[in-house]
Amino acid sequence: MSPHFRPPRRWLRDARRTFARLPNLRMARVPDAPALPVRDPWPGDPARATRLLRGELEVAGSTQPIGAGLWADSSGNALLRAGAHGFTWLRDLRALGTDAARLRARALVSEWIGTPHLDPLASRADVAGARIAAWLGHYDFFAASADDGFRQKLMSRLVADARTLAASLPPEELDGRALTALKGLVAAGIALPEQAGFLTRALRFLPQEIRRQILPDGCHAERSPAAHLVALQDLTEIRAFLQAAQCQPPAALINAIERMAPALKVFRHGDGALTLFNGSKEHDSTLVDLVLTQAGRSGRAAHSLPDGGFQRLQAGRSVVIVDCAPPAPPRIDRFAHAGTLALELSIGRDRMIVNCGAAPAAATEWRDALRATAAHSTLVVADTSSSELKPEGLGRRPEHIEAARQEAGGAHWLEAAHDGWKKPFGVVHRRRLYLAEGGEDLRGEDSVEAPTPQSFVVRFHLHPTVKASMQQDGEAVLLRLPNSGGWRIRADSGTIGLEESIYFGGPEPRRSEQVVLATNAAGPQQIRWAITKVG
Repeated sequence: MSPHFRPPRRWLRDARRTFARLPNLRMARVPDAPALPVRDPWPGDPARATRLLRGELEVAGSTQPIGAGLWADSSGNALLRAGAHGFTWLRDLRALGTDAARLRARALVSEWIGTPHLDPLASRADVAGARIAAWLGHYDFFAASADDGFRQKLMSRLVADARTLAASLPPEELDGRALTALKGLVAAGIALPEQAGFLTRALRFLPQEIRRQILPDGCHAERSPAAHLVALQDLTEIRAFLQAAQCQPPAALINAIERMAPALKVFRHGDGALTLFNGSKEHDSTLVDLVLTQAGRSGRAAHSLPDGGFQRLQAGRSVVIVDCAPPAPPRIDRFAHAGTLALELSIGRDRMIVNCGAAPAAATEWRDALRATAAHSTLVVADTSSSELKPEGLGRRPEHIEAARQEAGGAHWLEAAHDGWKKPFGVVHRRRLYLAEGGEDLRGEDSVEAPTPQSFVVRFHLHPTVKASMQQDGEAVLLRLPNSGGWRIRADSGTIGLEESIYFGGPEPRRSEQVVLATNAAGPQQIRWAITKVG
């Protein structure tokens, strides 16, 4: 295929974008201000705003200088750049609420508009959608009291960006970013009712995008708790925009929100925050509560997400969450980790067994280290990840995964297997779990099935608040949780030990430890282990 050849659909999209950018294609007058208010309902972080006043922008746990040089810079991490050009950080300045924060917001918006050669990423559909929604959602905070010249420049750019965004639909991005793009165009259509085509075009593509991204059980197709949370935020905002303008939301939108809210609860630990799979951090439990409140009635958390592939075992004060499905398919696997069959365990509000978390905006070395199987609480064969890590997603990955669960008398049994190491080693990993009815006894068996014996380890990463020590006889590890007493991990074969680990699940990286169960090719091809309450 010629390098200059472009598929017809992309050619048409590019042509629409070109025409949309022509200044006088449509002679509609640019309004002086939004005709209808569009509100951003999510809380900001005053601490991040304070850093913004110092010239530092934080996105996904990584920080970069913000200023005139940033807007035209097309190098560096794409997630950081998208976060800068998306302006969702305006909610942090709004949360601070000072005159200095308001003037800083106004200055940065003015600086961005005045930059002649912006980073091309700034015009990507989801980035433009986020920016349009942010500017409109915080208009009263940073723009309403500004001079006429600033407001005219702002509204002109809003209309121009919305026209280009409308011409870019359907979005090329097939993951959750498409919902953010549609949210921006809906916001523009509501706030600028004289531009009726914006809303019509957004609502044309919204139902089909929902059907493609939201699985029947309500799980988002990316299989990432963090991406699921963001997608539900976007959809609840779209519904609120439409209701404020007295427009009937599409049935597909209402149905999706009703399914996604209880699915989100599957991903919550006892502390109310999220489990750490596929690019996720904990996120503030108050934000999760707010999203669920905005979503409306959502019922209790399900025991499993059969389409999304997550299993939730709950007994007493214990919650076990296990990833039991293949990673998200290509083109929507940007956050996918090699964490198949990994588990997390919390007791009450204390997290005990965790995955290491994520740093999607960090340097490649850290980002990939956290995506590797070794950064998850599961089995690792020959120091090789169960999925091949690539910058844009995953290459080799598990193709066949089995999962079956039973419940009786309050106890839970789960058996699962995957073939992620089938090609390199001919290995199938099988994991069996039993959670007793009181929640104080979790037992497991990890085994490898292969034509030749393999060396492997089973890793249990501990939350930083857990204090761990080897038992005197070296046969077990004792754990002390902040509010849930003492626990013991023991195994019946191989060796057990403590090693250093690191935790990226919270706002800042923290040192932690991991329990490592190891065997070699000459040893047993299975390890039985137990995590039990002491005393």
